[in-house]
Amino acid sequence: MRWSVSTYTPFEEFFGATSSLPRMSRRPPLVFIFTVTMTGILNNTLLTPAIPDILGDFNRPDEMAGVLVAAGSVAGIAVAPVGGFLADRYGRRLILTVALAIFGLFGVVAAFAPTFEILILARLIQGAGSGSLVNLAIVLIGDYWTGAERTRLIGRNAAVLTIGLAAVPLLSGVITQWAGWRVTFGVYAAALVTAGAAWLLLDDGRRLHAPSVRAQFSGVLDALRRPILRTSIVTGFLIFVVIFGLFLTVLPVHLAQVFGMEAGARGLIIALPAFTATLASFNLGKVRARVSARQVVIFSALSLLVAFAVLGLTTTLFVAVFAVLIYGSAEGFFIPMMQDLTVSDAPDEHRAVIIATWVGSARVGQTVGPLLAGLSIGLFGTASTFLWGSLIAVLLVLIGLFGPFPRGVQEPLDSGRGV
Repeated sequence: MRWSVSTYTPFEEFFGATSSLPRMSRRPPLVFIFTVTMTGILNNTLLTPAIPDILGDFNRPDEMAGVLVAAGSVAGIAVAPVGGFLADRYGRRLILTVALAIFGLFGVVAAFAPTFEILILARLIQGAGSGSLVNLAIVLIGDYWTGAERTRLIGRNAAVLTIGLAAVPLLSGVITQWAGWRVTFGVYAAALVTAGAAWLLLDDGRRLHAPSVRAQFSGVLDALRRPILRTSIVTGFLIFVVIFGLFLTVLPVHLAQVFGMEAGARGLIIALPAFTATLASFNLGKVRARVSARQVVIFSALSLLVAFAVLGLTTTLFVAVFAVLIYGSAEGFFIPMMQDLTVSDAPDEHRAVIIATWVGSARVGQTVGPLLAGLSIGLFGTASTFLWGSLIAVLLVLIGLFGPFPRGVQEPLDSGRGV
């Protein structure tokens, strides 16, 4: 269901419509949606700098770091589609409020965990809460905005996510160093406040005449047969294979082997793409108003191809840094562009589960990518792995050229202000 908003100002865009509007006409504030996105990435970004301290406190070997990280992510693979299904059936407010409450509550439990086993269990349940947050934030944008305005805001949301990925570990490191990891985990409690805001700010959204579960599931399967949705889900999988495989797995090893970099220098290089990715995401709306979705996809895929080919061939640090920045711009355009295409083509009544399916596909990619990359490093070395990985970028270029993406230029006629 869509509603019309009679008045609109830049102030209302950021902080939400004024209370004079009918309850069912009010959009949630953008600051709330962006907060949900930031909360969704806290599970591991807040944890990572504190891992050595946690393992030291519980007298656990370094090998347990993987278990500690994975515990917060694995539940989300299964929970995200289920959460999307329930959000389509029972409304965004109920599911988002419950998810945020679970995330915040068990984040606090993790902060007070007396044993490592209880900490792992708390993170498992916390991960179930976080599994639907990022995709439901995108769903809310899709529910209340259309056209060019929707594209712009999905790009801004991706920029917020990118900034968070860079800033939260820095915050965590400072708090952990000065006050300890348990105090750092206290930040998770902020999700309880966001849960209350979700209940107050969102409309009920419950479907008055919901179909049977079987009929709803059948409708989802029919929607997933749409050419754009199938292509977008496959493309999302491939993008995250190269992000988590080539960039986050191969690049650190490559920087150490080829350029002899220590951990601090490697971290700086790995953080550089956040700059260009944020610029790209933030300006996606302007770019999309001038060129077609197909052109954005092709440009992004070609940028990935160039970046990985250069990384595999160069032994000059300056050139490698340039390639890393190119990679960042490709990531910044590619991910929100695919999210926008998915949101735009998904039926209103199945939007949440469709977006959750896209996110689930991406999470499978981020699991498969490092495994393939590690195997390739052992067989061929890092430079050759970058070149082999470039073939995935070639496949993405072909998808951009021949996939069922919109061909025309999107004119900035529909600002999305009347939904």
